[in-house]
Amino acid sequence: MSTENTNLRLEKQAMFNEVQESVSGALYMLLTDCTGMTVLETLDFKKQLKGADAKLKVVKNTTLNRIYGNLNTLTGPTAMISGAGDVVEVAKILKKFSAATKKPVIKGGVLEGSVLSSNDVVALADLPGKKELQAMLVGTLAAPMTQVVGVMNQKVCSLLYVLNAVVEKKEQAA
Repeated sequence: MSTENTNLRLEKQAMFNEVQESVSGALYMLLTDCTGMTVLETLDFKKQLKGADAKLKVVKNTTLNRIYGNLNTLTGPTAMISGAGDVVEVAKILKKFSAATKKPVIKGGVLEGSVLSSNDVVALADLPGKKELQAMLVGTLAAPMTQVVGVMNQKVCSLLYVLNAVVEKKEQAA
C-alpha cells in the first residue's frame, strides 16, 4: 500500500486518511459499482454486511489508486466493502444480493495484498465458508473416534453374549 498523499487539500487529505485507515486494518477489500441502488436497497445491503463484520463505503477511484497503485478495474463510481471477518461469507452476501437485485456490479478486489478480478470474487463466493469448513474438520476428526467407540461397544456386546450363553448353559446343566 502506498502512502503518497502530498499536495492534497485538507478535505481530500482527511478522506484519503479515512480510506487508508479503513483498508489498513482489513484483510480484504471488495470493489463494486452501486449505481442505481435505492436507499432501502443500500440500507438492506449494509445491514447484511454488518452481520458479516464488513462495511460498505463509497470511495474515489483516485484515492484507491493512490493507496494500492494502479487498479485497472476502477472505472465509474466505486463502493468498497472491507472488513476483518470471513471474506467468503461477505463474497456470498455480495453475490446473492447482486443476483437478486442486479446491483451492485462486482468490480474486483484485494485479498491480503493480491488483486482479485470480478470472477475471482464470484469464485470466492462458491467456496465453503469458515463455519462450514470448521464443521467439516470436526466431522473428519470425530469419524475415527466414533468408529473406535462402535468397535469397543461391539466387543463389550460380544463378551456379554458369551457370558449370557455360559449362564444359560450352566442353568440347563443344573
